[in-house]
Amino acid sequence: MLAFILFVSWLLQLYIYVLIAAAVVSWLIAFNVINTSNQLVSALVQFLYAVTEPVLRPIRNILPNFGGIDISPIVVILIIVFIQSVVLGNIAQSL
Repeated sequence: MLAFILFVSWLLQLYIYVLIAAAVVSWLIAFNVINTSNQLVSALVQFLYAVTEPVLRPIRNILPNFGGIDISPIVVILIIVFIQSVVLGNIAQSL
């Protein structure tokens, strides 16, 4: 059971890295640093969008409009850190 908890924690940490990558790529696209007409970049952007958008969209619907600043990745990262430290920590401690 402890191995399963560690695996879930590892998956959550991996998802945090994917969220950070998606945020950085969106900034690079917004400032025209990378070009989305490149096939590799376009595939990467589509993958990051497909993986992160189902989680970020409900958070964006709840949060108020901050004038073009999207803090939904920060909220999701904080939720994941809470799950890792409190929920998984208490489950592991009870075993």
